[in-house]
Amino acid sequence: MRMRSFAATLLVALTTTLLIGTTLTVPADAVQMRTWSRLANCESGGRWHINTGNGYYGGLQISPRTWRAFGGRKFARTPHMATKRQQVRVAKRIKNRQGWGAWPHCSRRIGVRR
Repeated sequence: MRMRSFAATLLVALTTTLLIGTTLTVPADAVQMRTWSRLANCESGGRWHINTGNGYYGGLQISPRTWRAFGGRKFARTPHMATKRQQVRVAKRIKNRQGWGAWPHCSRRIGVRR
């Protein structure tokens, strides 16, 4: 009887640990998407399909020239015509080459660049 009680207690403890561990972990992609959303909130008020006529488009305010240079035309003619995920995909390429400095004001404002 004692062995069953110990095994049951151990099983409950392991299950609880696994459940807590899996619910507390957030995928790295979700964290990154949160950062891009914060940047877009600063750049465009979070409006991913915005075209204000200022020469920059989409949630991350990317110029058509930069969009083309980093492969954005694969998704859409200009950034504001692409989905949020597609814009972020191109923005990651931009960031890898130019760093957060491609978005100087807002990257500082949200704290990803000093």
